[in-house]
Amino acid sequence: QVQLVESGGGLVQPGGSLRLSCTASGFTFDNYPMSWYRRSPGKDRELVAGITKSGEYTVYADSVKGRFTISRDNALNTVYLQMTMLKSEDTGVYRCNAGSEVSYSSGDFRYTQRHEDEYWGRGTQVTVSS
Repeated sequence: QVQLVESGGGLVQPGGSLRLSCTASGFTFDNYPMSWYRRSPGKDRELVAGITKSGEYTVYADSVKGRFTISRDNALNTVYLQMTMLKSEDTGVYRCNAGSEVSYSSGDFRYTQRHEDEYWGRGTQVTVSS
């Protein structure tokens, strides 16, 4: 049975930090690129960050570059999202995804990783408020 279980969300003041975790089971984790998406109030779902299967390449939304870091530990079947310098506009439900497209550049070339199967976690709420 496939599961993606997120944790680490909560209430934090502007300027604070949180680390989200997503632990996977039921599929071969290191065969999948992993991503974090969020849905903020009044907005469409957006890609926050993605990471390739090996963890060598990462991509970020412009709005979080320099503040968020995605990483993965394939031995633990876990992907992380370290969030710093949080802003009120970062508030939303953060969901972990396995398999959706992660596009990245290396040198002059652009590459894409995805898996034919795609899985979602249920999400964890992040609220940034004073």
